[in-house]
This record gives sequence, structure tokens and C-alpha cells, in this order.
Amino acid sequence: MAARAGKAEMEPESLYNLLQLPKAVGRPAEEELPQGEKKKYLPPTSRGDPKFGELQKVLMEWINAKLLPEHIVVRSLEEDIFDGLILHHLFQMLTGLRLDVEEMALTVPNQRRKLEAVLEAVNRSLRAEDQPLKWSVDAIFNKDLLATLHLLVALAKRFQPDLPLPTNVQVEVITMESTKSGLKSEKSMEQLTECSTDKDPATKDVFDELFKLAPEKVNAVKEAIVNFVNQKLDRLGLSVQNLDTQFADGVLLLLLIGQLEGFFLHLKEFYLTPTSPAEMDLPLDVTSPRKPSLTSGPGAPRRNCLSHSGWTP
Repeated sequence: MAARAGKAEMEPESLYNLLQLPKAVGRPAEEELPQGEKKKYLPPTSRGDPKFGELQKVLMEWINAKLLPEHIVVRSLEEDIFDGLILHHLFQMLTGLRLDVEEMALTVPNQRRKLEAVLEAVNRSLRAEDQPLKWSVDAIFNKDLLATLHLLVALAKRFQPDLPLPTNVQVEVITMESTKSGLKSEKSMEQLTECSTDKDPATKDVFDELFKLAPEKVNAVKEAIVNFVNQKLDRLGLSVQNLDTQFADGVLLLLLIGQLEGFFLHLKEFYLTPTSPAEMDLPLDVTSPRKPSLTSGPGAPRRNCLSHSGWTP
């Protein structure tokens, strides 16, 4: 195994070779594939695809950064993930959960049992038990690189969504099927990461980016927001000087939303000058912005907080 804790790297060659089983998957021969079964094969052109290589590099660097405190180094996703050891430590590092599995599984049956236990916990954490999975115990254990990449991409998206995975990584695969008349092959494209869309930049919070990249501009942005708010609230005879304090009770936010979306909130339904947290908490349904529904009902306590798809100051 190319990657293990420092102690494992000093093991004799014979034990090293034992720990490499099972062998990496190549193009199956007819006698190796039982009739009716299918296997995917990555042709050399797909393995040499630059974006495919970049995806592996990003994932490997991510895993090594996470496992650095445990002195574990991964050198090959295809060779180092199959027995569950790396996956075990990565899962514990990402989730903070401890798994009751043996640390070092030295025999093939024990490695498989460990991988099965770890994958079961991983699938639960990904909430993927009831969904069609692109990986399985058999696939990972047999060093199926595509299945391993699908699993690692899912973990990265779940536990580190800001990891800069290359977008729209897809490779050509050959699916081999054993039939009565021999092996059949079929080419298809396998999508490993999502396509980039125009909406992708919006996933980053612009204010987080502002604080990180240009903190000196924060005050200028706040001033621009205050000017915008005051333009909208001017027709109500209201003005804002301090965003941090004047929006805290929800009153100005309710009135601003009304001005922006063109609806009127009956003044009997909320407190213009709330004096307690209870008076600030009004569940409003604004899923239909032109016609909001006040779920408090007539005669219910008047409070000032937007819920559901609204805001909760």
C-alpha cells in the first residue's frame, strides 16, 4: 500500500505485497467476467485526460491535508482507499465520530469487513442509503477508480463544499458485459463533477468575500445600502442611520419588503415600536411576495418576525 502511517511504510516487502490485494481492475477478460455481469473499464485516453488528473490531485491533496495530524499520506486514490483504512480515518476527521472497527485489517476478509462497516457509516452521513449510489463495497474493494472518485466527490461536497473541485469532469468509459455469445462493449460518458453554470458564483456569499478580500470597502458598501434603504423608506417618512441597530426589531425590514414588493402590511398585525422579544416574533408567509399571508390570524398577538422563506432578525 503506497500510503499508510509512518510505521506501515517500514514494513517488509512481503507484507507490503499482501496488503496490496486485491489487484487493480483492468479490462476484464472473458473468463474473468461471469455471464450476465457488467464491469466498467477506463481506457488509457480517459486516464490521461487532464481534468480527470486534476480532480484526483485536488482530492488527494484534500485528503492529505485532513489526515496530516495523523501522519497518513495518500499517494494513489486507486491503490490506497480499497481496504477502508484511509476512509476510516478521513470519516472520523470529517465528522468527529468514532467508528468501532479494527485499526489495521491485515487479511482480505478483515479488510472487506472493515470497508463494509466504514461505508455503511459514510452512506448514513451522506444520507444516501435510499438513493442509487455510484459506489459499492465491491467496487471500492476492487479498486474501481470511478466508484472511488464518486465517493470522494460526494464526501467533499458534503463536508467541504468550498473545495475547488474542477467542474464538468467527464470521462469516456467502456462497459463490458458477458453474454452467451461473448463479451459486449458499450461506450458512454461518466459525469464525475457538476457542470459549471451561471449560478455558480452566487453560491459564494458576496459579503464574506468582501470581508476577506477588501475589508477597507465595508463601510462604503454599508453607506450604499443605507442610501438605498432610505430611498425606499422616504415615502413613509422614515430614515435609517445605523444598519446594525435599526433593523434588529424587524419593523424597518417589514416595511422595506412591503415597499420593494408592492404590498401593504396592516399596522394592526405587528408592533411599530416593539418592546420585548415576543413582540418582535411574527410568523409571516411571504412565499407569494405580492400577496403575503399573515399566519397569526385576526386577534392573534402581533409580532414582527418573518419566517419560512422570509427573514428572522
